[in-house]
Amino acid sequence: MDYRDSAGEAAFRAGLRDWLAGHAADFAGLSGDEYWTRYGEWHRALYEAGFFGLSWPSEYGGQDRPPVYDVILDEELAAAGAPPRPSLGYLVHGFAAHASEEIRRRFLPGMINGTERWCQGFSEPGAGSDLASLATTAVLDGDEYVINGHKIWTSYSDVADWCLLLARTDPEVPRHKGISAFVIDMHQPGIEQRPLKMISGVSTEFGQVLFDGARVPAANMVGEPGGGWALAMTVVSHEREPSTLGFTARYGKTVKALEARAGGAFDHDLAWAKIETEMLYAHVRRRLSEQLDGVKHTSDGSLDKLLMTWTEQTVGHAALSVAGPSDPAMLETYLYSRAQSVMGGTAQIQKNIIAGRILGLK
Repeated sequence: MDYRDSAGEAAFRAGLRDWLAGHAADFAGLSGDEYWTRYGEWHRALYEAGFFGLSWPSEYGGQDRPPVYDVILDEELAAAGAPPRPSLGYLVHGFAAHASEEIRRRFLPGMINGTERWCQGFSEPGAGSDLASLATTAVLDGDEYVINGHKIWTSYSDVADWCLLLARTDPEVPRHKGISAFVIDMHQPGIEQRPLKMISGVSTEFGQVLFDGARVPAANMVGEPGGGWALAMTVVSHEREPSTLGFTARYGKTVKALEARAGGAFDHDLAWAKIETEMLYAHVRRRLSEQLDGVKHTSDGSLDKLLMTWTEQTVGHAALSVAGPSDPAMLETYLYSRAQSVMGGTAQIQKNIIAGRILGLK
């Protein structure tokens, strides 16, 4: 496998480096709540410079480039010390696969160019890994649905203009078949925001959202009634692929910083962090090669998610081992890594999917 850039990829990388040399410093060093507050500003800066939405359809504001360009972007952002690429690809894929053309044309351009902020209303206090048990309801009232329920771990909910929401529209059918998806306006009565403070101190990344009689036009349903589960599976399958998350390059950068700090001395944790980071890098490149060859991944996303979880938590352990708890940045790296085995589907659920759908175990 040849990991070298093609001529077009090399030219793109060079142009990106030139732009970052003049702009990365405006956003470098952001952490905690300030980072999340300025995330939308960073999104728009990348898009306006031509460095966001690279692999997404041009008819909605993307550039129709191969996905390797997203990885080049991720690598160069990490090298420049800039914030990561805003993570919206899984929503774009969900809309592309399930939404009507009218919905796509109305919402995808603002999602891609950053003029409209989005959140994802899937998980609930009693429906995380077992998403099919969600209890939020959508009851038809004329040409609108009335939403009641409680979502949790909703990223950017406090700044979101729109939410891709899952709600139960038919309680009489098997639970997977009674769920529908909606695009709901977050700026309306009947929606309450409750921020969740994380162990790392960040209080603006995640929130709880309570819906009490909020309303959504029936025309804002994404897909058919009862089609929410299929959309959710499309979204999470892309959410679980490391090639779309942009973390791989950042793990490598953290390991290099730890190597320099350790003066070339490798303890067990740092050695494994280096090995697993290189393994994940090679895995992502293989996945990209397969995508370019037209290979479609479904349940394989669970393998990707497990590898990413192991790598991030190994890097987190190394950060704590080498730097100690007195280094705020490395302590935050460790603390945040603990959530990786829960967010986006727990490690236990990923293992069940691998056992049943890939290995065929009963």
